[in-house]
Amino acid sequence: MKGDKALAKVIAVSNQKGGVGKTTTAVNLAAVFGALGKRVLLVDTDPQGNATSGVGIDRRKTAGSSYNIIVDGKAAAECIIKTEFKNLHVIPSSLDLAAAELEIVDRNHRESLLKAALAPIKGDYDYVLIDCPPSLGLITTNALCAADTVLLPIQCEYYALEGLSQLMNSVRRIKRMYNPRLDIEGVVLTMYDGRLNLTQQVVSEVKKYFPKKVYSTPIPRGVRVSEAPSYGMPVIYYDKGCKGSEAYTALGKEILKKEK
Repeated sequence: MKGDKALAKVIAVSNQKGGVGKTTTAVNLAAVFGALGKRVLLVDTDPQGNATSGVGIDRRKTAGSSYNIIVDGKAAAECIIKTEFKNLHVIPSSLDLAAAELEIVDRNHRESLLKAALAPIKGDYDYVLIDCPPSLGLITTNALCAADTVLLPIQCEYYALEGLSQLMNSVRRIKRMYNPRLDIEGVVLTMYDGRLNLTQQVVSEVKKYFPKKVYSTPIPRGVRVSEAPSYGMPVIYYDKGCKGSEAYTALGKEILKKEK
């Protein structure tokens, strides 16, 4: 570990509602940050493992996973895999994560197992992005305890704000009980179609709900963004010129600019 280096900023990408572009956002922002010269670690804590396969890693052939660091106490450094993409490393997911909550429920400090595991490697990265499961259980609690901020992808659909109050209650609870520094990084609008009245209504509702937290770069619906994971590639490597690549690159730059 490079002890004299600044510690990574840890961002949890979370929304307990499925199908909002959570994993797509985690994978593509991690790739964009890496392409822009930041050292990035993507931590996949979703049992579905889509962030792992989305960066071209077969989780059946890995020596260790986020399950091993949370449940077995394995060193995070032993579970990190270098991807073929610039500056991007990953701690893969495991199917065993589906049962992990039951295995850690009786542990002391069960909410901060991930935080403790990531602490020794935070000096090696500029950003750690955690892809959370689409639920508000103990694994998501671990991610939010380990994080400095939480990034919320919200789809421009009719039920966009449904479930958000639950998520915000969770964030507030974790802030109060375990992680007083936890803050909202920002809100990413996904599946955006500016031609639809509904989209405009959702955007204005979300902006009311999260004043000053909504990024000005929305992520449009796009075939290439949907296709890229099946090739094990972030969209900026799959098709650099498509709208989705341009949007995620602009979003990544917007987030980094805010950091400054």
